[in-house]
Amino acid sequence: MRWTPSGPHAALIELDGMDIATTRAMSRAILRLLEDERPREIVDFSAAFDKVLLEFRHGEETPVLASKWTRRFSVLEPVEEAASTLHEIPVVYDGEDLAELAARHDLGVGEVITRHTAPIYDVVLLGFSPGFPYLAGLDPKLVTPRRASPRPKVPAGSVAIGGSHTGIYSIESPGGWHLLGTTPVRVFDPARREPGDEAMFLLKAGDRVKFLPVE
Repeated sequence: MRWTPSGPHAALIELDGMDIATTRAMSRAILRLLEDERPREIVDFSAAFDKVLLEFRHGEETPVLASKWTRRFSVLEPVEEAASTLHEIPVVYDGEDLAELAARHDLGVGEVITRHTAPIYDVVLLGFSPGFPYLAGLDPKLVTPRRASPRPKVPAGSVAIGGSHTGIYSIESPGGWHLLGTTPVRVFDPARREPGDEAMFLLKAGDRVKFLPVE
């Protein structure tokens, strides 16, 4: 593990050189420790798949604390994953970028759909917009850099590829990912519960997703 400054009172601790399973298990161990202890010197924390951001109280010595917590995290025992939920999500493959992406990789449209629906994806984190899932496990043949010019509006429910991840737009928003299709499934629905309740999000980190092609 290593840390880098992230502003005057925060540090980003990154987990390097581990396989996906170990990285995920270490991230769970770090989260469990922070949630159980709630250290006074840490105002807030936010974890992604392979990193955690720690925000310290103003006036505390950030480099000293960052080094301290990096050392402490590095000796934690990985936490085994609880049984995860598999979500089967129907997709109509009618995206604006589908044909262009197929041509870019010298594939037929049907092969792109086959390759995109074959894996069972891991939800590695939610971010960018409420409930937007970053899904790992994309076929290497479909890895595609983000668009040079993002669209000002991408409809909610759009299924897309950005870099080595695929994802589902949770709300209408700007976006630079390549659009493959649409799903009627709402991954973010504030009507499901009160604000702040996790039930608003269909998916959570550690869940799995299988896309099903439909007409």
